[in-house]
Amino acid sequence: MIEKAKTTAAPPKSNPSVAKAGAADEVLSKLAADRVVIEGVAPEIDGGRFAVKRFAGEDLTVEADIFADGHDKIDAALLYRETGESEWREVPMAFVENDRWGATVAFSKNGPAHFTIIAWRDLNALWRYEAKKKRDAGLDITLELVEGLGLVKDAISSERGTPEEVQATQALLKRLEGLSASGDKDGQYELLTAYETVDLLYCTGVRTNLSRYERQVPVWVDRERAAFSAWYELFPRSQSGDVNRHGTFADVEKRLPDIKEMGFDVLYLLPIHPIGVTNRKGKNNSLKALEGDVGSPYAIGGIEGGHDAIHPELGTFADFAHLVKAAEAHGLEIAIDFAIQCSPDHPWIKEHPEWFDWRPDGTIKFAENPPKKYEDIVNVHFYRGAIPSIWYALRDAFLFWIEKGVKIFRVDNPHTKPFPFWEWVIEEVRKVEPGAIFLAEAFTRPKMMKRLAKVGYNQSYSYFTWRNSKAELTEYLEELTTEECADYMRPNFFVNTPDINPVFLQTSGRPGFRIRLALAATLGGNYGVYSGFELCEYKPVKGKEEYLDSEKYEIRAFDWKREGNIREDIAFFNRVRNENAAMKSFTSLAFFKFWNDNVLYYAKRTPDRSSYLLFIVSLNPFDPQGGHFEVPLWELGLPDNGSVKVEALATGQSFRWHGKIQHWWLNPLERPYAVFRITP
Repeated sequence: MIEKAKTTAAPPKSNPSVAKAGAADEVLSKLAADRVVIEGVAPEIDGGRFAVKRFAGEDLTVEADIFADGHDKIDAALLYRETGESEWREVPMAFVENDRWGATVAFSKNGPAHFTIIAWRDLNALWRYEAKKKRDAGLDITLELVEGLGLVKDAISSERGTPEEVQATQALLKRLEGLSASGDKDGQYELLTAYETVDLLYCTGVRTNLSRYERQVPVWVDRERAAFSAWYELFPRSQSGDVNRHGTFADVEKRLPDIKEMGFDVLYLLPIHPIGVTNRKGKNNSLKALEGDVGSPYAIGGIEGGHDAIHPELGTFADFAHLVKAAEAHGLEIAIDFAIQCSPDHPWIKEHPEWFDWRPDGTIKFAENPPKKYEDIVNVHFYRGAIPSIWYALRDAFLFWIEKGVKIFRVDNPHTKPFPFWEWVIEEVRKVEPGAIFLAEAFTRPKMMKRLAKVGYNQSYSYFTWRNSKAELTEYLEELTTEECADYMRPNFFVNTPDINPVFLQTSGRPGFRIRLALAATLGGNYGVYSGFELCEYKPVKGKEEYLDSEKYEIRAFDWKREGNIREDIAFFNRVRNENAAMKSFTSLAFFKFWNDNVLYYAKRTPDRSSYLLFIVSLNPFDPQGGHFEVPLWELGLPDNGSVKVEALATGQSFRWHGKIQHWWLNPLERPYAVFRITP
């Protein structure tokens, strides 16, 4: 007889192979449980490094490849939560095709949000599939009914579902047990496969081999204006109506009814800070200012202050506050220009010389773009002795203007400043004001522009200004609306700017201005015009895309309703934008066939097609254009010989199109565009 070891005996030495086996078993068990594959998730920007963008109320459709080994049935759900929420909300995903699943949600709150995906082997669905096959084949399903009863019992003990759903599952079990006791196999089968049972067991049933996507994908939810806005840009100092009198905020106020009458919702003010005196620019960018020259407002800073100060001739902070409130009363929101550069007179240069670059001879380094030299401007740098103090100073400047009622910033040349700074400062500002909107004025390389959008910019300048032909416009717009950038980059289609006087506008007359307006306002979710566009102002510096007698260097005065203006066109397109749900989404754009390369033909429509607009725009400002085109009857579920009701919005006419092929004619001297609202 072998004597058992006493409990007080020394423990045996650990066996490394046993310990390794235990750890391996744990890894194995975890891996084996994660049986359902979730991959190819879209949208997801750089593996979740950056946020997908949507505005509050806008649909977000998430798709993923979801599958498992064998022939088991699976199911999946999209989990999402909005800002301030700790619990996930769940939306069932639906099979699309070829192992692709999808679901659509819409976030309601401005701020950070997330989504992820779960998937599982659906034993309830597998049971229904196998039981039906056997029953349809006339086989006995007694054992299958026992299995089905067991699945309901498992659901009761799964700890899933609301108390009401659990109670309903318990009631279902009692009914099934009663039918089983009476031998009613048909009744059991019908009850187990009823729609109500399927829905109930989705909520309470066991989710076998529940698998979760490895990441929580970030989403930034904007307010709608970040994705849908119409900007009007002006120099406040040119609003007096007198070239000999510097305009004020009060003068800008007087123009508010005029700007609102055209239908704009963002009033963008060029820099309003003190302007330096040292090396001040003269008219037409002259290197020598004469007495009375007002200089460039981009030479920011003087004895009056810098980025947190107002140019004294514009008014006071009280005047600015009055303007902000008056604009709000007119349905306009004030945006300001934020340029990270300083005149040689900016207070920062004396207070923080470490923020600037200095030459070996002790002089400050001016901004340069050889052979050009901008001696009225110096740039800050962001590293060496400047970090972190310059970062904090610029953040505080943004927050200063937010306190003054500004939530929209057009940022000058952001691509010349570090990406890490923008990612940090935009997040810092959003902690205080989630509704802040940043527009990147970056006419640069495509990947640079896209990176700025990724790090947080809500809107981006674009190449639209130089896309004129049908092929150019179609290719560029399809890139922006169908490729990955559509989930994080929102272009703002400015037709002109103080820096850009496009050749097309210089050479095409009034019809050309109407053409570019029609394109910008209807192709883009965001678009903008620089004041003077409504007057068809185009006088250039010879051979350049620059304005002669530019407002950047002098005060101008205009008759804002002079003959030949296109104010009615602007008001019309802004009404179309605001009165039709199809216009809210930039990515709702689709191009269709018009057999004439001088005509661009496209649609904006809602997913359910309840709002459907067609646009025909001539790209030739000189000669009449026409041709046959396809009415997209197939998108409305109609055959090629179907009929649609048509409203010509520009003229108020109503008629019907019968059949897919129609014809239209445009005369640029009358109206170079047509807008149709169609319904089956």
